[in-house]
Amino acid sequence: MAIRQLLIYLNEGYEWIVDIDLEKFFDNVPQDKLMSLVHNIINDGDTESLIRKYLKAGVMTLQGYEETKLGTPQGGNLSPLLSNIMLNELDKELEARGLRFTRYADDCVIAVRSEASAKRVMRTVTDWIQRKLGLKVNMTKTHITRPMKLKYLGFGFYKDGKANEWKCRPHQDSLAKFKRRLKELTCRKIPGTVTGKIARINQVTRGWINYYALGSMKTAMAAIDAHLRTRLRVIIWKQWKVPKRRQWGLQKLGICKDDARRTAYWGDRYQYVATKSCICKAVSKDVLAKAGLISCLDYYNERHALKLC
Repeated sequence: MAIRQLLIYLNEGYEWIVDIDLEKFFDNVPQDKLMSLVHNIINDGDTESLIRKYLKAGVMTLQGYEETKLGTPQGGNLSPLLSNIMLNELDKELEARGLRFTRYADDCVIAVRSEASAKRVMRTVTDWIQRKLGLKVNMTKTHITRPMKLKYLGFGFYKDGKANEWKCRPHQDSLAKFKRRLKELTCRKIPGTVTGKIARINQVTRGWINYYALGSMKTAMAAIDAHLRTRLRVIIWKQWKVPKRRQWGLQKLGICKDDARRTAYWGDRYQYVATKSCICKAVSKDVLAKAGLISCLDYYNERHALKLC
């Protein structure tokens, strides 16, 4: 919803972005200010007492017990709710000023029409946050940018020349992280069955694509699909180990005896075998699909269509 709303602002002509970064937000929330806001909402002494005890409970570190005089426990069940109670005050202030903004947890961006407006908004809003909420704004990371240079919630943005509108896609850093994760899961040195590795790959693929399905990424998914199949062929080739076993495996997958025998003696030139030999035909997309592998491109097309509905 935050990404959709930001795209609406961009396509309305609000193409200067104020990207506000709150420094270690969960660690720096002033507890007294937070509890006063909680009191305004619930006005129940027993509940407020429990929340304060939760905030003051302290944490265990390698050095031992430490008090928590600031902030809310990261990972705690209440922390997201308490953070929204605090930052709801920021939402109301930005709405009162008539600004176009989106916020998800502590990630907030404001869209304006001009660079001069962006400079004014950044100055006044950061001052208000520090003065009224008692939060620290990281001035080295808070900046004014254009949509093509923005990274927001893992997404990047680009202007589609044909449609003449702004669209989103996974940021290059997010895409690189996804590729690294798949590379780890398809390392041929890690023990395990092919079906077991496919199951773990599918878990990562589903989660990542479900999150980024709103973005445009057909070309990237097609490339990742091809590379993923190549790496799985390498794993299979390595597990077959010896020429006799490799010939047997290729023949079982439909390769004629002569081609299977020739390929079986190519040795351990894994990348060359996985891209230039008949194993590409033997361990095809359909064969891997029968083994349970989800196609990144097919799954993305399905989820993307649902996101656009």
